[in-house]
Amino acid sequence: MPVAIITGASKGLGRALARALAARGWDLVLDARTASVLKETADALDGHGTKVVALAGDVTDGAHRRALVAAAGELGGLDLLVHNASALGAEPLVPLERQSLDGFRAALETNVVAALGLVQESLALLRDSKAGAVLAVSSDAAAEAYATWGGYGASKAALDHLAAVLAVEEPGLRVWAVDPGDMRTDLYRAAVPDDEDERPEPETVVPGFLSLIERRPASGRYAAPALVEVAR
Repeated sequence: MPVAIITGASKGLGRALARALAARGWDLVLDARTASVLKETADALDGHGTKVVALAGDVTDGAHRRALVAAAGELGGLDLLVHNASALGAEPLVPLERQSLDGFRAALETNVVAALGLVQESLALLRDSKAGAVLAVSSDAAAEAYATWGGYGASKAALDHLAAVLAVEEPGLRVWAVDPGDMRTDLYRAAVPDDEDERPEPETVVPGFLSLIERRPASGRYAAPALVEVAR
């Protein structure tokens, strides 16, 4: 069985991706900060006949990152690392002149520093895999300038560059940064609570992620909606 670690897996895109991979026979190590919600997600995957290890904690904690990788090792290795956990830096989002520096540091710590720390912990297992891959969930705010999205977007831009450099340094792995596009998630509601526009559910972009994982194209930055079109 292939093994994946998915951070931020208790709801939204992380949960949707966990369901899809479990249905395809993947064993999973799932992370989220809220133990009760994470347990509900893990329990819902029991019917797929795969192994699911749910470890509640914060990815900014080095001991927690080590525990995630150790759990993957106990399942037999690691084939896919998905860094989906994210922090906004301000809820709701605010212009840069009002962006708390502590909030910005928190976004960088979760979105970039923790991602690098988890990669560093995981590299030995990923290199041993015949199909080792890192998938960093990015955002269009990393590439486009949107008012109030500066702090979050800057952290995701840093994550994109980290992924690009990792791809150069680790040519034996696949390293993808993926912009999932607009989605109806708790993170987006916290970012822009007054936005009443209807947005698609995370499940709608999962086929794009699966296409990436299964086709294994070259390392690089991808947009999930475009991958969905390829998958059709």
